Amino acid sequence: MNNYPIFIDGTWRKTKESLQVLDKYSQKVYATVSTAGKKDVDDAISSAFHAFKRHQLSPYERFSILQKTYQILLDRKEELAKIIVKEAGKPLKQALAEIERSAQTFLLAAEEAKRVHGEGVPVDAAPGSENRLAFTIKVPVGVVGAISPFNFPLNLVSHKVAPALAAGNAVVLKPASKTPISALKLAGILEEAGLPEGLLQVVVGSGSTVGKQMIEDKRISLYTFTGSADVGLKLKQETGLNRLILELGNNSPVIVDKEADLDHAAQTLAGQSFAFAGQVCISVQRIYVHESVHSSFMKKIISNIKRLSVGDPADPATDVGPMISESEAERAEEWVQEAVSDGAEIAYGGKRDGVLFEPTLLTNVNKNMRVVCEEIFAPVVSIIPYTELDECIAELNQSDYGLQGGIFTQNIDTAFYAAKRVGVGGFMINDGSQYRVDLMPYGGVKDSGNGKEGPKYSVDEMTEERLIVMNLK
Repeated sequence: MNNYPIFIDGTWRKTKESLQVLDKYSQKVYATVSTAGKKDVDDAISSAFHAFKRHQLSPYERFSILQKTYQILLDRKEELAKIIVKEAGKPLKQALAEIERSAQTFLLAAEEAKRVHGEGVPVDAAPGSENRLAFTIKVPVGVVGAISPFNFPLNLVSHKVAPALAAGNAVVLKPASKTPISALKLAGILEEAGLPEGLLQVVVGSGSTVGKQMIEDKRISLYTFTGSADVGLKLKQETGLNRLILELGNNSPVIVDKEADLDHAAQTLAGQSFAFAGQVCISVQRIYVHESVHSSFMKKIISNIKRLSVGDPADPATDVGPMISESEAERAEEWVQEAVSDGAEIAYGGKRDGVLFEPTLLTNVNKNMRVVCEEIFAPVVSIIPYTELDECIAELNQSDYGLQGGIFTQNIDTAFYAAKRVGVGGFMINDGSQYRVDLMPYGGVKDSGNGKEGPKYSVDEMTEERLIVMNLK
């Protein structure tokens, strides 16, 4: 069995306490990881705080380290993907794609490290300031506290660490307790790429202990968190005036218009609804289908779902693997049965086998059911017929969430009409809500959070604008 230490002040530290990381498919212990105590967390924050002051890397030095990290990630793609398969239960082909995306995230951040700049400010246009010259510069915020989730144990870590380093900050990272190994592997890769000691710390432990201590420490200037809306709200309440980037939950809506290419819509949505067992913040959860095409669409999407392979994530053919824990699979089953008790019908799936929950389609749902109005974070999708587009948009906008959504239609007027009115941070036309590439601005509205990810946009969030004025007289 592998035993992993945590990473503090450039050294690998074993602690008295540890946690077990399960192989999510077999539910057997795969590895153990040291957990951080109060002194370990304090040491990590102290090290980051002093390293930020000690190591003022030039933009080119940051670029070089991040570019080397990109290459090492690609070189070790197979090894890292196997770790994600084990610790997250992510199907192998999706895990391989995550490593490639993580590498791209570092490459994008490397490029942004050379583009951090301010702008000229024409203060000489103001009366009495004719002899003054002004401009802004972007400076790093200092220490970034990063808290990442289990569902993309490498790429969502990369989206926090890479831009923070590109901007010139130090980072204290707390990865998800269920999937900490990928983050620790990344720390070793950054160390190998030449990152000076102290600029990255990785502390493992629960949110109620390690996370709480990080939040209460005033030496951390900015927090970036991906997780549930409930925890995000608590973070916002407890971090005071500190800067905060929140990427929270969603119950993604997608509209299938009467003028949609139904074959394309059904194939796309069958894939995007159930990737990583629906445990993706932008997984399709609510599909609003025009009543005139409802019957035809149902046949087509069920036909596509039947082609999905459910089972061992290590099998290259698997499309849908286990959920992150049996308790989460049981929760999803409970929500589905609750909906059925209230009148919903299972059009496909609905069965659980331990940690496996088969792709499930629900019909005859209503907007008050938890499978519709909350984030289910499981391979469960509700199909909702509609008659008038305005009524459909009004209903889907009643959600507390607003991360991403989409519409399938061949009518460009309908597409842009919906795009202007659906309350989300990102809207996809003729694609599902789960579309994301790592260079785009990514973030939501309402209870889905605030701030943007994507290296260019994160770098902007993780720097401060400073005005400099010169009196030339």
